Amino acid sequence: MEDTVQIRCARCKNVFRDRARRLRNGYSRQCPSCEIVLFFDNDSPNPNIKRAMQTARSIRKALRENENKFATNAAGTSRSFSGRSGSKTRQNAESDDE
Repeated sequence: MEDTVQIRCARCKNVFRDRARRLRNGYSRQCPSCEIVLFFDNDSPNPNIKRAMQTARSIRKALRENENKFATNAAGTSRSFSGRSGSKTRQNAESDDE
């Protein structure tokens, strides 16, 4: 699953990507082409910023669900212990030989 969000600059209209985990309220980033500082806030009047924040929120939620699903699968699966089980049969065979 891809964890990046497309962001469209308000000034130059260039599109660039940033990680969804970084995009939270109060985060700021420079546009790589025009170097204007973009401030990310849920209450932003800029529709491009709002869209990026909503997309980031949904990606973070999907990533959390995926991590929880993976953690429960890994914790629920137990390995059967197979160490030194052959030594018991060897001991039994040696006692039978005597």
